[in-house]
Amino acid sequence: MLQLVLAVSAFTVAAAVYAVIGLRWWRRARLRRAVLGLVAGLEPEPYHAAELRSEETEAAAAELLLGGYLDIDGEGAARLTDAGRDPGRTPPGHPLPAALLEAVRRYDPEPVSIGRIGRYDAEYLIRRSAYARDRNALLPPITRIPRTPTHDRGRLLDCCGCVGIVLLVSFWCLAGVLLLHAYPHGPREWAASAVAAASLAALGFAEGADRAVRARTACEDPLGDHARGQVHPALAALDERQRVHVRRSADDDGRWRGVVHVVDDPDDDPDGDRTDGDEGGDDDWWDAYHYRAADQDHEGDEQRSGSDGKSLG
Repeated sequence: MLQLVLAVSAFTVAAAVYAVIGLRWWRRARLRRAVLGLVAGLEPEPYHAAELRSEETEAAAAELLLGGYLDIDGEGAARLTDAGRDPGRTPPGHPLPAALLEAVRRYDPEPVSIGRIGRYDAEYLIRRSAYARDRNALLPPITRIPRTPTHDRGRLLDCCGCVGIVLLVSFWCLAGVLLLHAYPHGPREWAASAVAAASLAALGFAEGADRAVRARTACEDPLGDHARGQVHPALAALDERQRVHVRRSADDDGRWRGVVHVVDDPDDDPDGDRTDGDEGGDDDWWDAYHYRAADQDHEGDEQRSGSDGKSLG
């Protein structure tokens, strides 16, 4: 008789628990299908899609590179070209490349990495944030929710949920102990014991089933997932060498290039005595850190030579 009671009670509890899990699966799957269907019909502006992938600064640098406004060398240092320095040339029509061009001009004539601008240039960050905010405001409301929405249940319902879990674990332990100590007699009791054991085993896997449901119906960033399947036209138009240079410059946020960068001026060399090594100061720049280290070494040598002279005197 005890086996029959355990079988009925364990089966009922297991059915109730898995009914709740199934209801949660149905609700979250329906919400996920609705969000994905809405996002699939959206065609975000290329720079907005790049912003959702955190590639908007790279895309802007690629457009400036293709437009001849700047040059990026193999070490990731971006420098303005003559066209980029020309104030009379029409700037890019999109606000992000225009903001990046102004940022590079603020560092001119010092070369600077794109990553440094994208992380530390305050004016560029303000304009980039304003663009992202304006574009996000045009999206349907549901796509601006970063995670699958959940209702605020309140403290009372949370406490009830904790009590329910405690009661469920207590029932599972008690039923297991009774099932082990009650020896079945006859095929009916053996069958009831098997049903009770299977129900208790199913309850043991309920937590894993709930986690699997949440993982398979997750819809945390649907618009970002949709945007990750796209490539900005400017990045797609780069060749492999240019793409590597842009990526390297965007990944570098700690290199500050300086400062031998001389713009050619015919009035500075009236006799035409400039040699090939002096032309186009674009190739005659090194790390500012190297300059500082060399100056310090030179000063140290002078101090040592002065002290040696005094000792000899």
